[in-house]
Amino acid sequence: MTVRIGLVGDTHIPSAGADLPAEAYEVLAGIDRILHCGDLHIIEVVNRLDLVAPTLVSRGNGDDPRLRPPGVPDDPRISDIVVIEVEGVTIGLTHDLEHAEIRTEDEVAALLERHFGRRVDIAVSGHSHVPLVWGLSDGTALVNPGSPTLPYGYRGLVGTLGVIEVDNGRFEITVLDLATKEPQLHMVGPAPHPLTRGPRPVGGY
Repeated sequence: MTVRIGLVGDTHIPSAGADLPAEAYEVLAGIDRILHCGDLHIIEVVNRLDLVAPTLVSRGNGDDPRLRPPGVPDDPRISDIVVIEVEGVTIGLTHDLEHAEIRTEDEVAALLERHFGRRVDIAVSGHSHVPLVWGLSDGTALVNPGSPTLPYGYRGLVGTLGVIEVDNGRFEITVLDLATKEPQLHMVGPAPHPLTRGPRPVGGY
């Protein structure tokens, strides 16, 4: 059975806007569950997404009440690290993978072990606002869905979301441009795939 997982990152509500753009909810309609990479800034983002599909969140640095009062309160849907099993695929979710894209594969493997305490098939992270997919030589996939509200950190633009389709140990990852509904990035795994970033958007401020 194919399970479809929506990936959302770095929404920065309300400073980036009152809510996610309508295009984001259109893409997420009919999804089975949602993973948010953090930097919500308000708990209402989780509440709204949870009405679409069950949602889990990795707390971002912008969600920590100690760093950015009032922050996002404790909630059973939110934790620093999330690890789930879906159709034979292990998915790890964290906010910041510490510039994994500039590290060697051995360094990335150690980084993932440190974050998740085990090997994962897919590591999902945010923080950079830059869409990215990368399939390591051992088949482990890294994905950053970018941001629907602040793509590449720019305001005034509709950004990106990710979708993972998982079925019996196989997966397909797509990062969608919400303005066009067209894929920016795509990979199938587990398999090696070159490190690829989504294009820098035009416009915004």
